[in-house]
Amino acid sequence: MRFDVVTLFPELFAPHLQLGVTRRAFDAGGPVQVRLWPLRDYGEGPYHRVDDRPFGGGPGMVMLAQPLQRALADVRAARSAAGEAAAAPVVHFTPTGRRLDQALVREIASGAGAVLLCGRYEGIDQRLIDTEVDLEISLGDFVLSGGELPALVLLDAVARLQPGVLGDEQSHADDSFDAGGLLEGPHYTRPEVLATRRGELAVPPVLLSGHHARIARWRRERALETTARRRPDLIAAARAQGWLDADDERFLSSLGLSL
Repeated sequence: MRFDVVTLFPELFAPHLQLGVTRRAFDAGGPVQVRLWPLRDYGEGPYHRVDDRPFGGGPGMVMLAQPLQRALADVRAARSAAGEAAAAPVVHFTPTGRRLDQALVREIASGAGAVLLCGRYEGIDQRLIDTEVDLEISLGDFVLSGGELPALVLLDAVARLQPGVLGDEQSHADDSFDAGGLLEGPHYTRPEVLATRRGELAVPPVLLSGHHARIARWRRERALETTARRRPDLIAAARAQGWLDADDERFLSSLGLSL
């Protein structure tokens, strides 16, 4: 799949695309190809201006539609020439968009890619959004300085779902939200007993037992408990999907929580 990123700050992307386990996805010939399109190259006049004052007054600046139109035209031409889907969805990152969750990540990861618009300043001229944007995405109820960080978050989340990227295909299947809609439980590694400021803490004995069925059940119950205490809405969603069995429900009842 291919992602084309229209941004004023392409320099922000290189470190992420070249480091960490997900770099396997972005390497030449990898399953996720990323091309960066510096928006300043499409700016207006000798100073390559990409923003102007808002009509009606108010603070800040608004990104001009014309530079983005020119950039998108080049993106589509390049995708078409490369045999990619020229009509790939155009994504705009904004607090008013659809909340990014694992279901949306999986949806995007199963497609042929997208064009990611990274806005800045007070935002993008609404006419560009109305005529060019197919999907608006929000990371949550807070405001960032631009769309680059959300774009990187999306690229990372999509990359780790691609075959061969994590090395162990079970890794993402056990992640929060992928593991039957639940949050992950705790993890432990060496040493078996750790000295802390609260005294010595040992690894739960079941994890040292070698009894795979008991370990699997312990992990399931820790995931259920973590989810029930921190995100009870996810328990309700898992029930609605039929992802909880009788053992799960008995364990949840033992917690004494209102679920």
